[in-house]
Amino acid sequence: MDTSAGITAIGGPTPEDEAGIAESEPPVEEPVEAEIVPVKVQQLEMDFDGLDADEALIDGRRRPGVPKELPGRVTQNNPGAISAPPPEAFPTDEFPVPDRWRIMQTLCPQKGGDESIFKVFGGLRANCRPTSDPYGQNVLKGDKPIPADKKPSFLKGDDWFFVVNAISDTVIEPRSFPIPVGVQTTERPGSIDVFGRSGSEVYAQTFITGFALIKGSTAYKPPDVEYRLTLATQINHVNVPERRVLFVEPSKASNRTDYFIGVQEAFFDYHIRNTSARYDFDSFRIGIQPMQADFRGFLFQDNQLGVRLFGTRDNNRVQYNLGAFVQLEKDTNSGLNDITQTPRESYILFANLYRQDMPFVGLTSQFSVTYNMNREKSDIEIDDNGFPVRPALIGDLRGRAYDVVYPGYAVDGRIGRINVTGQIYGAFGEDRNSIFTSDPAKIAAYFAAAEASYDVDFLRFRVSGLFASGDSNPYNNTESGFDSIFENPIFAGADTSYWIRQTIPFAGGGRAVSINGRNGILNSLRSSKEQGQSNFNNPGTILAGVGADADLTPELRLSANANHLWFHRTETLEALRNQGGISKDIGWDLSTAAIYRPKATQNMVFRLSGATLLPGKGFQNLFDQTDKRDFHYSILINAILAF
Repeated sequence: MDTSAGITAIGGPTPEDEAGIAESEPPVEEPVEAEIVPVKVQQLEMDFDGLDADEALIDGRRRPGVPKELPGRVTQNNPGAISAPPPEAFPTDEFPVPDRWRIMQTLCPQKGGDESIFKVFGGLRANCRPTSDPYGQNVLKGDKPIPADKKPSFLKGDDWFFVVNAISDTVIEPRSFPIPVGVQTTERPGSIDVFGRSGSEVYAQTFITGFALIKGSTAYKPPDVEYRLTLATQINHVNVPERRVLFVEPSKASNRTDYFIGVQEAFFDYHIRNTSARYDFDSFRIGIQPMQADFRGFLFQDNQLGVRLFGTRDNNRVQYNLGAFVQLEKDTNSGLNDITQTPRESYILFANLYRQDMPFVGLTSQFSVTYNMNREKSDIEIDDNGFPVRPALIGDLRGRAYDVVYPGYAVDGRIGRINVTGQIYGAFGEDRNSIFTSDPAKIAAYFAAAEASYDVDFLRFRVSGLFASGDSNPYNNTESGFDSIFENPIFAGADTSYWIRQTIPFAGGGRAVSINGRNGILNSLRSSKEQGQSNFNNPGTILAGVGADADLTPELRLSANANHLWFHRTETLEALRNQGGISKDIGWDLSTAAIYRPKATQNMVFRLSGATLLPGKGFQNLFDQTDKRDFHYSILINAILAF
């Protein structure tokens, strides 16, 4: 071994051989003057004792005719695992895994046991969380299949998942809006004004509990079978300053506490077939289920009883829906589904088709046709507070039935760096009884809305515009005021907006009728969004607005919106109020909101928003407030906790 150059040789002569060489060969004289530099020598040792010939071969090779010994069966302490196939069923480079959902969990220490493994595998701690923690892999959230020892015998197969959802939704809402003084009585003796005090408060606590039983691995394909049930329980309290706002009887107090349990989902979903290797599919769903007719909920967005056929094509670039629904009655004060009552005679048939990257890459187009067949002409419905809702106490006060078809086109996505969403609808059909003429009338109304936004770093700037046609002549045989079936728009600030959030009563033009509906943007003059009928004799709506969102951190977002609102036509208002010269200007709707998510997820969301309406001349023409209020306000405090 030559160490003068720092080189280590392996496989040379043994010490005994070196001794023999030293005796047979003459010694070599070393230079006397040579300078010896000490070099660190690394000794490499190999143990060749017991080395088998096959083991000494190059990795991946084996001797012909000699079978390689298979590894032993994999054993895990995992009661819920799926039985592992035998090792010989796998190629050389693979081995069986009994349960791919619980691979990491099998390494978790027992509760209260030795946790030293976390020092070696720090990321393992995130997979060793209790069932009560929704952030880790959880059998109650459908992350892992139901364990074999806990699965009911009637469930065949191994890939059954159980999902539990629990949501607490708390709302505290101080607000103000024009409140008429009751004809018979008022909270303030001696008051003879048309409008009284305007401040009121709403407190609502809703508990949503959902259960789903799902078969199939849904990470990359639709479920084979799904059963789902969702219940909502709400307790609400409302306090207003005038009587006959909450109850029709003037003898009752001006506050109310109520509760209700509604069935919001109860459906069966069946996967009919896959139509491609990339899991394009056809599925069928029947029962109470969510349905949204367009991207932003302008026409019909609700949970209703129906049947739906849906699926995808062309690698999910094409989606389709075909369905038929019947509207359920709603509880008056909570707005939840009331299955204890007979469903309404209002039927909805729809078909829509989505196409991605049309007409531009990044933009999705939707083509839709929706048909609302209403047969409630002879129906008389009184709500839980004693107010008539069908027929609405407006115009001739007679019952109505109508047929209306809504063809629509929508886009959603982006063009370059500009985010775009838009919707166009037409409403065409026949009203069997116009509220002004008591004769049949044609329906011909139009709707358009668009919103564009642009992102700059953590800021998003938005521009919004909406047009819903109004009726220019209430006494002819054409109704041209656009109205929806059941709107819940996510647009122009959504329920942060004053006009979308609050209901403005149309005092003096109809009893128990509002200009707009709660969580709605259209000025439809309906008795109730939840229990009333569509009304195409209305003044229409125009909105123009700007807004901005600022994501200050992943947990905190601030938003601001400024919308200006107008009536499209005021002839209907003037006819119902017997009042001429009503201006179209509703006013400015200004709002701001803060949304805080402590965990940067949707499991905990806290929201605080405030909105104000600065009345325009048209609003002032309709509501001459006694308290001379220069503005109306809406404050929303909302906390959502989800498991």
